[in-house]
Amino acid sequence: MKKILITTFLVLAAASAHAADTCKSKAVDKNGKPLAGAALTSFMKKCTNDATASCDLSAKDKNGKALAGAAKTAYTKKCVSDAVGG
Repeated sequence: MKKILITTFLVLAAASAHAADTCKSKAVDKNGKPLAGAALTSFMKKCTNDATASCDLSAKDKNGKALAGAAKTAYTKKCVSDAVGG
């Protein structure tokens, strides 16, 4: 169990390096103005769903084996949080 948690934290540390491109930073209209109201809500919901799907697929340990249980949950939660920007 310790090995899985250590691996998870190492993967999370690597994933946090990509945090600059977040849903919150992408929430702008075609004119560069920040989204608001229903448009922002819709955009954030879609972006969060996309991030969750992507994070679930990338939840693997250093040997390429899929994570499971608490390690997968922790990885996915951190990955989605980083992707959304919250």
